[in-house]
Amino acid sequence: MSESLNHQLAELHAERVATWAPAALQVNIGQRQRLVDEAQPDAYVQVGDALDPFTLLNVEGGELSLDLLLADGPAVLIFFRFAGCPACNIALPYYERQLYPRLRAWGVPLVAVSPQVPQRLVEIKTRHDLKLLVASDPDNTLGRRLGILYSFDEASRNAALAKGSSIGETTGTGTWELPQPTVVVIAQDGTVAFVEVSPDWLVRTEAEPVLQVVERLLGQQPVRIAI
Repeated sequence: MSESLNHQLAELHAERVATWAPAALQVNIGQRQRLVDEAQPDAYVQVGDALDPFTLLNVEGGELSLDLLLADGPAVLIFFRFAGCPACNIALPYYERQLYPRLRAWGVPLVAVSPQVPQRLVEIKTRHDLKLLVASDPDNTLGRRLGILYSFDEASRNAALAKGSSIGETTGTGTWELPQPTVVVIAQDGTVAFVEVSPDWLVRTEAEPVLQVVERLLGQQPVRIAI
C-alpha cells in the first residue's frame, strides 16, 4: 500500500526528538524500549486459541458481544491505549482509511478497543468522525485475558504525576495499566486467526496483513447451497 502507518509514527517520533526536552524524550524512549526488552510473546493470545465470550461497551451506546460480532463472519479488533494518545490519533484514522472500507464491504466488523471509560473514549471517534466501531473494555478484562497489558514504569509514572494526573485518572480506570497496541482477527468459530502485539506503541500493524487474513477466512467459509 502507498500509505504506511509506521512511516507516520516514525515522523511523530522525529518531531518529538526535535522538540521535546531531552529528559522527557528519554522517559518515553526508555518505557517503550523496556516493553520491547521484557516482552513475552508466549504469554500473548496465540493463533488457534478459542476465545471465551466477552462483552465490550460501544461508546455510542449498547454492548458488543463476541456472538454479535461473529454473527455473519469474522471480526477484527484493534486495541489502542486511550483517546488522547498521539500515536493512537494517527493509527485509528489510518485504519479507518485503509481497513474500514474493505471490511465494511465484506460485512466484517472493525472495532477499536481501549479500557478508557465510554464517556471519555467517545472523544476520539467524534474527533476524527470515525465510522469504525469504538468500544470500551471495562477494567481491561479482555486485554488481561489476551495477555497484552502493561503497566507504566516508575519513570513514566513520575512524569505523568509531574504533569498533574495519572493515566488511571485520564482513562477513568484508576490503574496504571494499558493495552499494548494489538490487532486480533477472530474467525467466525471464535478462534484467533491472526494476532500481532506491538510492545513499542510507535510500531504498529499495517493494514495489508490484516486484509489478507480476512480475505482468506472469507474464502474458506462454506458455501450455502439452497435446495
